[in-house]
Amino acid sequence: MSLSLVLAFWMMAFALIAVPGPDWAFTLASGIRDRVVFPAVGGLMLGYVVLTGIVAAGVGTLVTQTPTVLDVLTFVGAAYLIYVGTGVLSDPGTVQASPDAAPAGGWRGRMLRGMGVSGLNPKGPLLFLAMLPQFTDPRGTWSTPVQLGTLGLLYVATCGLFYTALGLGARAVLGARPAASRVLARVSGVAMIVVGVALLAERLLAP
Repeated sequence: MSLSLVLAFWMMAFALIAVPGPDWAFTLASGIRDRVVFPAVGGLMLGYVVLTGIVAAGVGTLVTQTPTVLDVLTFVGAAYLIYVGTGVLSDPGTVQASPDAAPAGGWRGRMLRGMGVSGLNPKGPLLFLAMLPQFTDPRGTWSTPVQLGTLGLLYVATCGLFYTALGLGARAVLGARPAASRVLARVSGVAMIVVGVALLAERLLAP
């Protein structure tokens, strides 16, 4: 695997990660409502680690070629995004000032939610399947599964750094502005609901 291929992949991955979506909305909501963002970001990363393993093992191709499985994945993922977004809307909260306060929902609960947001988003497997193979070298010294796994983990690491900075930045900027933090949390919740509804509509209206 050449360094130029890895660099080209990283540049495209960063551009995709920088585009606001469900991960953004979840990270911002977590940064605003919780004392720390690491459980949420860790959950997002774990979700993408699972997707990387699926794609590298070749299972992802089988999933996308089975319409019923893809439909179920879409409905479950969309429903989960709507569920999380509704929860944020019902309790937008504010950045907690006490250093001894525990993150809302606990570390484990926040990580599991993060895994659900990234792992159950049906766009994730499709994105990985369309993107990762383009940057592999069939004539390289590394096998294709190893190359896919390496690229996937590079994507995961980039996600971790970007979303950690995003969540901590939201907390630092909005920590002294409770009203603004509640508004942004609600916007994040609405964004997750809109994405979930759009996924459902896309699948239901598909010919």
